[in-house]
Amino acid sequence: MKLRQYASIFLVGPMASGKTTLGKLLAKRLGLQFLDTDHEIEKTTGVSVRLIFEVEGEPAFRDRESKTLESLSHQPGLVLATGGGAVLRPENRQVLATRGLVIYLKPDIETQLKRTADDRKRPLLQNVDRRAFFEELQRTRDPLYQEVADVTMPVDNRPGKKMIEAMLARLQRQEWITAE
Repeated sequence: MKLRQYASIFLVGPMASGKTTLGKLLAKRLGLQFLDTDHEIEKTTGVSVRLIFEVEGEPAFRDRESKTLESLSHQPGLVLATGGGAVLRPENRQVLATRGLVIYLKPDIETQLKRTADDRKRPLLQNVDRRAFFEELQRTRDPLYQEVADVTMPVDNRPGKKMIEAMLARLQRQEWITAE
């Protein structure tokens, strides 16, 4: 299969939507390179995203995220998983909307709760009511994800390979990819 119009695919969506897991599978199927903005930030800084949040705060992390997205968005042949908050900044939404095919992975709250039940690594999930947190994220960020999305894919608890098959079928139906 081959990507038709765009040089890269950007995956957006909230935490626990499967951007990294599905992104790796999608890249493999399309013969593209997979990168994750959070992992690239960790590679560049040598520290975890959690530590950046703790020491420098969210605004400093968002600055790093914007620079990383800007840089990576120029590389062709990528499937790029973005951080859940990447869409918060208008400049990031502009980059996403103009430089690649944007797929919004949209989980329901129950899927997010199940996937993060034992998570201790995500800084925004510590010491909060997770259901209320995910509901608020959905309320505030869903319009931003929708704004940049070329395709919205509902995400549930099906195995990743089944989700990718559904995604590829939809992308092919909508002529974003060809069967070449």
